[in-house]
This record gives sequence, structure tokens and C-alpha cells, in this order.
Amino acid sequence: MSLGQHLLELRKRLIIAAAGLLVGMIVAFVISGPVIDLLTVPIAQIAAEHGHDYTKLNFDTVTSGFDLRMRIAFSIGLLISAPVWLWQLWAFVMPGLTRKEVRYTIGFLGAAIPLFAAGLYVGWLIMPHMILLMAGFVPGGEGVAQFYGYSAYYDFVFKLLLVVGVSFVTPVFLVALNIAGVISGRAILKGWRVAIIVIAVFAAAATPAADITSMLLLGGILCVLYFAAAFLSLLFDRRRAKRQPVLLPPGPEA
Repeated sequence: MSLGQHLLELRKRLIIAAAGLLVGMIVAFVISGPVIDLLTVPIAQIAAEHGHDYTKLNFDTVTSGFDLRMRIAFSIGLLISAPVWLWQLWAFVMPGLTRKEVRYTIGFLGAAIPLFAAGLYVGWLIMPHMILLMAGFVPGGEGVAQFYGYSAYYDFVFKLLLVVGVSFVTPVFLVALNIAGVISGRAILKGWRVAIIVIAVFAAAATPAADITSMLLLGGILCVLYFAAAFLSLLFDRRRAKRQPVLLPPGPEA
């Protein structure tokens, strides 16, 4: 294909991907009301526990409600339409890949997508505990009112879910770097002490201090994924070493 044909193909794929995203956003916009109700459950719990009648999600501008619904529609619509735009991206890139690269890419996506979804689910379970923990630092009293700005509240929830989701996919990136020859499985396994410290700090920061069970659960899952990535990388290194030709020393027999 010529450069012009590639550009026409890219435009076609982008239009289909954008159409899929638009349909996903429309569906997500329709269900944005129940999603907002779910997001505000921790706020209602804080108001009930602390007796703050003015603990609410605050919409401080005329267009705040529409803006929040559009943000939710884009985030959820991006997930709903993922099969469409991922397939369009794959259909555009696949003709330029070798059979080996196609096999590795399918394996990478097949592992990364379920792990990212699992990370989102775990982050959703952690999110209410984080909000309740942070609310505990707000001083009580008659003159205290706790308002949650809709924009900052949404950004907090979105970033928390994204960070936990990406953390679940990190072992897949380690395996991908090993396949590319950037890092060996022995090097990944050698850094297990640092990895456990980083995982423990992340799990402690992402879960409430009083909820030891959630911290251990999150940290245990990440540790298992890390050592699974190290084990797979060692297997790939062994297979790669067996395929390398053996160089004989110079001599009459050689």
C-alpha cells in the first residue's frame, strides 16, 4: 500500500472507532444518573456517621451537572466501546506485524485486559474506604461543613481506579520487556525485595490504615502477579538460551 492508501485506511479506522466511542458515550450518559448515585454513597455514609447535614456533593456552577455527566459518559463510554476501537487499532497494525509479533501481541492483550478490569474492580472496592478514611481527618464542630466539589471528587475516584488498574497490568509490561530483551527474568526476580517494599507502600496508601485485610489482599495479589511475571520471564529466558547456537572452539574437529 502507498502512503496515501495507508492514510485513507487510518481515516477509515479512526471514523469507525470514533463512532463506537460516540455510541458508548450515549449509553453511558443514559446510565450516568445511577453511577452518580453509587459515587455519592460514601458521602451519604459520612453525613450519617458524623451528623453533618451539609456534607454533600457540591455543584457550584450552572453547567456542573452536565459536566459531570459528560465526564462519566466519556470514561464509561471508552470502556464500553473498547472492543470496537481496539479491534480497529489491531486491524490497522496487524498487516505490518510478523506471525511471532502477532502471537505476542494477542497474548499481551489477552492478559492485560482482564487484569486491568480486575484492577478497576478492586479499586472500586477500595474507593469508599479511602473516602471515609480521609473524612476522619475533618474536624467536628458546629461551624464545620464538608462540601465535596464535583470536579475534585470525580478526579480522585478516576485517578484511584486508574492507578489500581494500571498496577495490575504492570507485571504484563515486565514480561513484555523481557520478551523484547530489555530485562532478564533473573533481574526481575533479583529485585523482589524492592518490589515488595513498593507494593507494601502502595497497598498501605491505597487502603485505609484500619482495614488490614484490604491492605493484605491488595498487596498479596500484586506480589503474586509480580512473581508470576518473574517466573514467566525465566521460562522465556531458558527457551531463548536453548535456541541460541553453540559456538565450537577452533580446532581440527571444528
